[in-house]
Amino acid sequence: MTLARDALNGSRLALAQILTQVENGTDLGKSALDELFPYTGKAHIIGITGAPGTGKSTLVNSLAKKFRNHQGEENRKVGIIAVDPSSPFTGGAILGDRVRMKDLAGDRGIFIRSMATRGSIGGLAATTTAMVQVFDATGYEKIIIETVGAGQAEVDIATLAHTVIVVESPGFGDDIQAIKAGILEIADILVINKADLPGAEVTERALRVNLDHFGSQNFLIKHQDFISNLPDREAHPSKEDWIPPILRTIATKDDGILEVIQKMNEHREYLTKYGIWVDKETARLLGELKHLIIDKLFSRWKEHVSEEELKKVIHEVLSRQKSPDMAVEELIKYEKLF
Repeated sequence: MTLARDALNGSRLALAQILTQVENGTDLGKSALDELFPYTGKAHIIGITGAPGTGKSTLVNSLAKKFRNHQGEENRKVGIIAVDPSSPFTGGAILGDRVRMKDLAGDRGIFIRSMATRGSIGGLAATTTAMVQVFDATGYEKIIIETVGAGQAEVDIATLAHTVIVVESPGFGDDIQAIKAGILEIADILVINKADLPGAEVTERALRVNLDHFGSQNFLIKHQDFISNLPDREAHPSKEDWIPPILRTIATKDDGILEVIQKMNEHREYLTKYGIWVDKETARLLGELKHLIIDKLFSRWKEHVSEEELKKVIHEVLSRQKSPDMAVEELIKYEKLF
């Protein structure tokens, strides 16, 4: 019996081993993904992003507990992917997020996986999408991805997740950040965590100004502009605007968490009703195919280009004998790449 089959049968050990193999990009991990892929496409993928210090990990902790214990949500299997900064020494995840979720330990319906960015930008690691597929295939109905918390550059999560929650907090200069927008434009739900701190009203007012400034139409189309040119895309029924709600939470006390879950479920219904769920899945898979094609071509390119030739071309660029574009044309001249 294969690791993939063991994981499908509920083995947490097999699941952990597959996730490790996938993160490391091994042949075993790739074969497991191939075997698991037919079982994917059912999970609700939820992205949690925002600046460091806003309490994202604590919010994820509270959401996971409610998914497991609240009436109407109970017994849902929850997969958590906590993307941590890379260690400068080992390249591994620093594991700070997992420490803050330690009270979830012992619940066999929750699986927490920390992973390192390993130099990737955009708040996610290169293999996050593959990790999501593993959780999806093995029956995790809710998959929560907590991004690394790098600030306004974290927009990759908007392509991967069905529902994106942007977490703000009073006292972090968010009245200015909200006006600048930044990652707020990817939000499906806006959460003001640590709402018992002074300044929560100011933060909420600034967020509302931001929504009014950009207008509801901007938020309606923000996740769809990259799919408008997809082949064979059918027209949707007339859409209602989805205006990102602004919710207050105190995650350390589980205050406001049920309201967040309610809005997450409403957003899922919205995506399904207007066909946007399928669009997002199509766009995500198209993006994954492009990423895999680039990886394959780059691997083939490295096999055909010698180190001496590469050094020669770099020297010609440094000495301004060739432009970077001319250098690339020379380096990809091998027909076998295609």
